[in-house]
Amino acid sequence: MTDRTSSPAYRGVVLAMLLLVYTFNFLDRQILGILAGPIKAELQLTDTQLGALGGIAFALLYSTLAIPLALLADRTSRTWVITVSLAIWSGFTALCGVAGNFMQMFLFRIGVGVGEAGGVAPSYAVISDYFPAHQRARALSIYSLGIPLGSAGGVLLGGYIAQTVEWRTAFIAVGLLGILIAPIFRLVVREPARPVQAGEAVPVSAVFGILAAKRSFWMLALGAASSSMCGYGVAFWLPSLLMRSFGLDLLGAGQFLGGLLLIGGVAGVLLGGFLGDAMGGKDKAFFAWVPAISYVVGMPLFVIGVLSSSVTVAFALFLIPQALVYVWLGPVLTAVQHLVPPHMRASASATFLLINNLVGLGLGSWSVGALSDALTPTYGTEALRYAIVAALGFYLLAGLFMALAGKALRKDWVTV
Repeated sequence: MTDRTSSPAYRGVVLAMLLLVYTFNFLDRQILGILAGPIKAELQLTDTQLGALGGIAFALLYSTLAIPLALLADRTSRTWVITVSLAIWSGFTALCGVAGNFMQMFLFRIGVGVGEAGGVAPSYAVISDYFPAHQRARALSIYSLGIPLGSAGGVLLGGYIAQTVEWRTAFIAVGLLGILIAPIFRLVVREPARPVQAGEAVPVSAVFGILAAKRSFWMLALGAASSSMCGYGVAFWLPSLLMRSFGLDLLGAGQFLGGLLLIGGVAGVLLGGFLGDAMGGKDKAFFAWVPAISYVVGMPLFVIGVLSSSVTVAFALFLIPQALVYVWLGPVLTAVQHLVPPHMRASASATFLLINNLVGLGLGSWSVGALSDALTPTYGTEALRYAIVAALGFYLLAGLFMALAGKALRKDWVTV
């Protein structure tokens, strides 16, 4: 690696650009949640169909294509794969703004997932190539700020545009902006040097064989999937809950969620990175135990907030668990990077994300929507509230899996 690309200043620029791309990843992914109300009304959809658009449609190819695209990134150029992926998912986001029915929106959301499949795993690998081991949890946590920042941007920007103009304009605007950023990213971010030269083939069976033999991988993947099952489901449906059960309008729901994500979400991601480097540096088990504790502490507060009747009380109760459920990102993503040799990192991350997203993202929003429809004859407009409460139980399951992963990490860790 040249002096320029190895300097702390340039590493900071690379991390900032990756964060910007990841912010658009989640902005394009989560904007559907705040726009669910007007989309449901205009396209005449059920909650089950809305949940499918937020989950299955996106996760269907997002999860499965991530592995071949990660292999391509490991063998060729990770930065080129990220660049092209950004352009593709942004283009399909813009197309969502012209959808005329459920099937068209479903296909366009599949397209968003196809694009985003090539963005995350290669980015993890780029960060691990640029940053030394003792800084990776913090670097990955800063990158993961794209989740709360992008989600907040989606609900704030989407809500504002939809209320002042229309929901279709929101999709088109954020999609076109992403397309403009793609070439800038490629010009700024250089391909990092790697221990194994680009072009050297690594069979996916070799990567999966290493991971499958490690108990820690399965516990981390199942824990993250359980967390995402709840996290994606709640994130998608919380705007609708705020409008149906708390009486907020579209803009008010966007401001509520935007503030929650910017305060609680950002704090949780940064806290996880700090604790991961500090405690995991002494005992690798804490890369899993820190998230486990966070899930168990945060879940009851979420339940109380959902069941409350006051918007102010709900916001105050949500802040702490919103932070705690984001703590896992830095520590767990770092741990996954250290389960394989460096030249397999993108492929390992994609395998981890396959399980996490196929289960969590694919089923989270759909299952909450389906349960809401099933409970509607009994609870009416309050059915969504109780569907979300039921989904929150997956945080306890996530805590259990993470707790079981701790000891196994001590022997499965690959020090590089």
